[in-house]
Amino acid sequence: MHDGHRDRLRKKFITNGISALEDHEIVELFLYYSIPRKNTNEIAHMLMNYFGSISAIIDAPTDSLLKIKGVGVNTAVMFKLIPHIFRIYMDDKHNNKNKIIDIDNIGDIFQRKFIGVTNEQVMIMILDSKLHQLYCGVLCEGSVNEVNICIKKIIELSLFYNASIVALAHNHPSGIALPSREDLLSTKKIIHALKTINVNFIDHIIVADNDYVSLAQSGLWKTLEEQE
Repeated sequence: MHDGHRDRLRKKFITNGISALEDHEIVELFLYYSIPRKNTNEIAHMLMNYFGSISAIIDAPTDSLLKIKGVGVNTAVMFKLIPHIFRIYMDDKHNNKNKIIDIDNIGDIFQRKFIGVTNEQVMIMILDSKLHQLYCGVLCEGSVNEVNICIKKIIELSLFYNASIVALAHNHPSGIALPSREDLLSTKKIIHALKTINVNFIDHIIVADNDYVSLAQSGLWKTLEEQE
């Protein structure tokens, strides 16, 4: 009967898609692959009752997941992998070196790169004069609350890739997508540093959860460029 239930739930998903499943059934189906010999229906209900939603389960700390009866390390790791796999999937899907970057939507591109990232990071994107991406990656990494932007490394990467255009983004994992005083000061320094090597710094994006703010699209950018 137990095996039959698993087969029926798998068939329901394969035939009708995930929209045909209740939230607890989605969790139950996922648990099949880390818990092969237990009643995952009961565990799925406990997870949903305790955390309240699928996203809350995925975002929960590993220690909290392990408090649920029946949830072991394998299951906790599987849940914690989901946002990171999704980030890699989205980045890979849209990663095409021959594709011209739409700089008007560069915030959307950067936002995908922070999916599942819980510590503060600064990312850099380097483009040529035709807006082809030459490099995109993590520039530096810090704690949840702060990160130091390394201007020397920005200059080195820009020269190495013969950059024409540079954009930066960093995340506020525990805050909102609004620039701090430190964000504005660091942006001002980077604008002037890149001007010395004739590289156009086009934007600094601040990302928080599903939101982001573009400094270039704000009224602050022109002021920062003009300040000495």
